[in-house]
Amino acid sequence: MLYLVGLGLGDAKDITVKGLEAVRRCRRVYLEAYTSLLAVGKEALEEFYGKELILADRETVEQEADSILKEADVCDVAFLVVGDPFGATTHSDLVLRAVKLGIPYRVIHNASIMSAVGCCGLQLYNFGETVSIVFWTESWKPESFFDKIQKNRRNGMHTLCLLDIKVKEQSLENLMKGRKVYEPARYMSVNQAAEQLLSIIKNRRLQGDEPEITENTICVGLARVGAADQKIASGTLQQMSTAELGSPLHSLIVTGSMHPMELEMLQLFSVDRCSSSENNAFERTV
Repeated sequence: MLYLVGLGLGDAKDITVKGLEAVRRCRRVYLEAYTSLLAVGKEALEEFYGKELILADRETVEQEADSILKEADVCDVAFLVVGDPFGATTHSDLVLRAVKLGIPYRVIHNASIMSAVGCCGLQLYNFGETVSIVFWTESWKPESFFDKIQKNRRNGMHTLCLLDIKVKEQSLENLMKGRKVYEPARYMSVNQAAEQLLSIIKNRRLQGDEPEITENTICVGLARVGAADQKIASGTLQQMSTAELGSPLHSLIVTGSMHPMELEMLQLFSVDRCSSSENNAFERTV
């Protein structure tokens, strides 16, 4: 049996009882280590689960999936995922491979950022399409995510923006030369995401457009959701470019139309409750 087990969002104790029971009876346990991360390291998980964990990076999961599935037809193998097992499409690919090999599988779900964002007070059924904001480079500055955010906002919907994670990535030079040299891990912050959005707004105006999203659009920054030190900050997009949320992981929400109760909840997390401009920004959204 192949078990896909969600670990939740906080620490080692966020695994479900059902998930922990499955992990403890598996011969091999893999920990997916590139689409997200917990507030604790591999060693803390091993101590709590009572099992040795095998780190599975992007290359292992996407190019060497057969090694994960090896002997899963005759013994139990677990694949652990931060959040919920289906938060990344590559894990659907693992299921499809297992089915083709005749290996039975079982999914044990857990909390995901896709549902946990409700902690800020925005109602989940008011969210539109989720987007990913990627790190820009000097030669690559995509804006497609901005258009999706605008579409959601025109429809009155909020947008959850998942922020880029770069783990075990190679530079173009090392990739071309086939050298297994990896860049330091990078995690996009709310500040960086807001700055990229502000840059797009500026560019669109230079092209004669007036975007649906402006510097004064109400946004929500979230950090380490599910952890004991989780942090939430609400304010304008401009304020999100300087809001201090601390260590990763971060997510950003660009709001659409808001119910009065949603507005009242967001004011609990205002980056500056005494700021008249902030209060005016919330009032303009009503």
